[in-house]
Parts: sequence; structure tokens; C-alpha cells
Amino acid sequence: MKILKYSLLLIIIIGISSAAWIYYPQFKINKLKQESVTVEKTENTISIFEHFRQLDQDEIYHLALGDSVIRGYGVNENENFVSRFSHQLSILTGKKVHFSNAGINGSTSNELMSIIKDGQLDAEIAKANIITINIGGNDILKGAKNLNYTKALEGFNQIQSTFTENLSLVSSRIKQINPNATVLFLELYNPMNPNDSLYSIADRLLPKWNINIYEVAKEHPGSLVIETTEVINGKNLQNLSDDGIHPNSNGHAAISELMINQLKRIRISAAV
Repeated sequence: MKILKYSLLLIIIIGISSAAWIYYPQFKINKLKQESVTVEKTENTISIFEHFRQLDQDEIYHLALGDSVIRGYGVNENENFVSRFSHQLSILTGKKVHFSNAGINGSTSNELMSIIKDGQLDAEIAKANIITINIGGNDILKGAKNLNYTKALEGFNQIQSTFTENLSLVSSRIKQINPNATVLFLELYNPMNPNDSLYSIADRLLPKWNINIYEVAKEHPGSLVIETTEVINGKNLQNLSDDGIHPNSNGHAAISELMINQLKRIRISAAV
């Protein structure tokens, strides 16, 4: 697992180190975060939870798509953040929340795109009120299998471009099937220990990857990026499992709480 972590880091560093700018992505992400909560609290806006309470249906449907983080690798199903978040959503809305976890261990954005494109989940997407997506980590890991510097450098931009294209296609297809669904994307986080010599570099470079997620979300109304890096990071290693990559039970609880708290800050038009 340590090899995987360093492989992931290497491909990020190799690809992004060729860029002249490092700090701009984080600046742009911060700007996009502010834009996502531009609607002020007025009598014409409501919280997203009030929106769900007002829906003319007795039950809410939550669909989760993506990789092992979604699947809950290493934890029990009821400890997974998908389950925890759904439970909290039920409490806050006063409605029964059904959730479907379609996460697949090891899944890449290309594989998720194929599943969505083939229509395998059309029925679940159509009835979902909330769709949570975590994808991309395995795209980088697969690119990191070849540790040759030159080839890794040549391939990184293509990996990032393909990921962004796939995520955009997935989002577009979801919105085509269900334009009213609230879509939540999770950031890619840095699982490295701060004592690792390359930690600070990775922490500055990962925003270059995450900015793609924010830009896709901006292009598709009703989408929001969950700031996973706030709770899964070098200052919160207690939230990682023994493999040093996946969230443990504490980590999943932290992600669920983060999702709820972030959604509490969102205001939407009462007409929605």
C-alpha cells in the first residue's frame, strides 16, 4: 500500500512539476467555492434540506457512484459515509431515505463513464434526489504503474484530460436523465503523513487535479464539490485506515458530517 501511495504521488509531481504555476489552482478553487454559495439568505431562498422537506414525495433517494471510497473499503456497510449521510439526511428532512451504493473497488473514471453511458443505472439515476460521486484516484494509480520519468510526464496530461472529459460526460448524462438531482462530487485528498518529505509538495499540487472537479461541477447546475481534503489530510491521520489510503470508520463519519455541514450553508431558490 505504501508503494501505491508513493506511486500516486510520483505521477502527480511529475505531471504538475512541468507547470509554471502551483498556487493558482488553489486560488481558483477558493473562488469557485465562493461562487457555489452566492445565493444570499432571503425570504426567496431556502436551505437545501428545506427543499427536500418540501418535495411532493414521502421518501428521498440517494445514489452513490464511484470507487472504493464510495464502496466503503475496509469498513462495515453501516459505517460507510454513504449510509451515515443518508441516515442524517433522514433526520434533517423527516423523510425516509433510501440509498443505493454502486461503488466499485478499483473503479476508474473511464469505467464509471462506460457504466453510465451503457445505461446500466438509468433507472436509479432517474429516481435519485441526491447523487454522490467519488472517482479519479485509480486513474492516477494506473498511470503511476509506469514509473519511468519521461513516460509518466508525457502521460499525466492525458490522464488528467481523460478524467475531466469522463467526469463531464458522466455529469451531462446524469443531468440529461434527471435534471433535478443534486450531484455531490468529492475532492481527491492527500493521504500522506506530514513527516514524509514529499507531503508538502503533494499538498500544493493536488489542487491542480481537484480544480477539474470544481470546473465540471460549475458547468452542471445543481452540482457541488464536497471539501473532503478538510477532514482527510495529514492533520487527521486518525481518519485513515491501516493501509494509509482509505478512510476508516472515523474517516467516513467525518466525511458524512462534513457533507451535512457543507450542505447547511447552501441556499437555493424557493422556486426550485
